[in-house]
Amino acid sequence: MGIFSRLKSFINPPKNPDIESAFNYQMEHLPTLWLLGKTGAGKSSLIHAVTKDSEVVIGDGFRPCTRTSSSYDFPKEKPLMRFLDTRGLGEADYDATEDIAECQGRSNALIIVMKAEDPEQGGIINALKQIKKSRVIKALVLVHTGVHLIACSQEREQCIAYNQSQVDKAWGSSVAAVNVDFELEDGSSFGVEALKSRLADLVPILAQLIKDEAYTNSEEKVFAALKTEVLWYAGTAGASDAIPAVGLVSVPLIQGKMLHSLANQYGIDWDKKTMSEFIGSLGAGFGIQYASRLGLRQLVKLIPVYGQTVGAATAVAISFCSTYAIGRVGCKYMYHKNKGESVPEAELKDIYRSAFDSMKEVAKNETNKE
Repeated sequence: MGIFSRLKSFINPPKNPDIESAFNYQMEHLPTLWLLGKTGAGKSSLIHAVTKDSEVVIGDGFRPCTRTSSSYDFPKEKPLMRFLDTRGLGEADYDATEDIAECQGRSNALIIVMKAEDPEQGGIINALKQIKKSRVIKALVLVHTGVHLIACSQEREQCIAYNQSQVDKAWGSSVAAVNVDFELEDGSSFGVEALKSRLADLVPILAQLIKDEAYTNSEEKVFAALKTEVLWYAGTAGASDAIPAVGLVSVPLIQGKMLHSLANQYGIDWDKKTMSEFIGSLGAGFGIQYASRLGLRQLVKLIPVYGQTVGAATAVAISFCSTYAIGRVGCKYMYHKNKGESVPEAELKDIYRSAFDSMKEVAKNETNKE
């Protein structure tokens, strides 16, 4: 099938496009935060604080994925990341091999959760040494919880320093740490924003999910409610483009499916005519450039060695960013079309470029999945 046939699929995708494999691939490669901590250390509270999902509790809402771990996907409907909880740390013979394999092939980070007043962390230290040898973890952070349960400031500092020294020694270098209290006696919290910032640095997609949006108009407010869906389609497009010759087929179908879904939520009949009008509103050359660039980056992926490394990574990043940008500009177009209004071509192009650029850091993380 030629390049312009791909463009046709983008403009008018099949009613039931065969892109299930792309969605499955995305689910198998979600960025993962691996929570390593004893029961009662505050792992559930950490997830509550980060996701604002007050219903999830370790063991409730988590699904078993190995004999010793369970996972929680976030957001629930169209997940973009995963929390992996280790359940077997209380067992003397805990083996991290299966959990390490569960994290293999994903952009991920290890979150070590330790209650500040608990010096007995032998299970965590042993697991940490095994994880260190596997080289599967790219980044980690130590989270000291319940720090103000220790009333004496000097004793508190000593407890934190002791646990920190255990972790640093096991890892072989200084590990970044955050001190938190998820709920103090007066109902406030301590260190939660610093924790969110640290985790967002480790997994950039999280920054997009937990960011408090500032709306300047009603269109931006409507888009904010749909942003997670657009990010999910972008992640799926990027994941499918990690495989040589697959993105050429799946990316236009995923983008077309996304626009159909968004149009339904804006109350617009998204047919071939409307889609063609949308492409036209971006300028006469947009469709040709889209088809040509899609075909070119897929050809680059097929070049031996280069194509399987640099070429594939570039394709993933571009597919992720371009899918998000198409979704963002599509929402802008649909919002005003629903009101019988038009949007100047220059404004749509500016929104597309801005949306594309805003996802570059997230896309960089996406390329580290493989």
